[in-house]
Amino acid sequence: MESSLEIERQIRELARDFAERELRPNAAEWDRQGELPRRVVDQLAELGFLGMLIPEEFDGLGITAAAYVAAVEEIAWGDPSVAVAMSVHNSLPTQMILAHGTTEQKERWLKRMARGEMLGAFALSEAEAGSDAGALAAQATRTDGGWVLNGSKAWITNGGFADVVVCMCRTDSAEERKGNRGIGAFIIPTNSAGWVVGKKEDKMGQRASETVPVSLHELFVPDDQLLGEPHLGLTYALQGLDGGRLGIAALSVGIANAALQHSISYALQREQFGKPIAEFEGMRFKLADMATRIEAARSLLRSAATAKDSGQAVSALASMAKLFASETAMYVTTQAVQVFGGYGYMKEYPVEKLFRDAKVTEIYEGTNEIQRIVISRELYAANRTS
Repeated sequence: MESSLEIERQIRELARDFAERELRPNAAEWDRQGELPRRVVDQLAELGFLGMLIPEEFDGLGITAAAYVAAVEEIAWGDPSVAVAMSVHNSLPTQMILAHGTTEQKERWLKRMARGEMLGAFALSEAEAGSDAGALAAQATRTDGGWVLNGSKAWITNGGFADVVVCMCRTDSAEERKGNRGIGAFIIPTNSAGWVVGKKEDKMGQRASETVPVSLHELFVPDDQLLGEPHLGLTYALQGLDGGRLGIAALSVGIANAALQHSISYALQREQFGKPIAEFEGMRFKLADMATRIEAARSLLRSAATAKDSGQAVSALASMAKLFASETAMYVTTQAVQVFGGYGYMKEYPVEKLFRDAKVTEIYEGTNEIQRIVISRELYAANRTS
């Protein structure tokens, strides 16, 4: 039997080969078009990359979190827009169904999601409920045989071409609000009557990744599509975000590594004052600092993923990894633009796109301010129990 490290190495190589052949040559054009071809999702499915964390009994690969984040990093090296679509699908809806679904729900949804027949999305945020997710207002009202959903959701990655979404709505009544324990999680096929996709957001970066608002208009969800208990949906979502943050940390490392490699190549061939700029001490120090931060971010990410694989609680570690890796991505891409000088500000050079792609890593899956809150809360909790 192959060791987990050998499997991780093979997965990383497979992802890098795909990124090099299929993603990097097309990433700039997809960015300009603001659209990701569906065939890319199909290619991810053929590689098994849409069922990476789903057990083999449900047609997934069942690999470790450590191997999974290695794959996300390499896909992000090729194109972050593809990596975020892959990360959201693998980290959030599939894992919520795996953790809290019935056997019937797992059979019905996970097998098709693992095979790439259904792409998943996650709908928690609203226009007035971003960092304060418990303030969401979309309402699920009990009716015969299920629930009727009304309201709206915002910033839904994959929202326009996903096939199934795990969506959080209030299950308490307007007369008797129960705060965070009055929210349910619902499995919704996107061809359901009443699921209305809004105008695609015109974003700064990761432009090929589809981000849309969604409206729910008298959308009926049968009881067998309620996930777990009707009052614990927010708890399930926040637990899912621990895994989601590992995916975003991996994506951030991939962006940073791509920017570093472009910077090294450029510094070796760009000449000023009669020699390559790579020979100047200031440039060497800049590249060394970029590389050191990337390796530190990757090590922290791997530590968090390994902890998850061993069954440990990873809220603090996942937030640390996401926080540090995303800030590393912003630091490294900023420095990369500086390495390229004026050319780095031009769209025909790759670091301009990477700079734009990096910024949102500090925002989605919980802003970095929220990550600091999570980390400090876990520190206080650990201190009280020690």
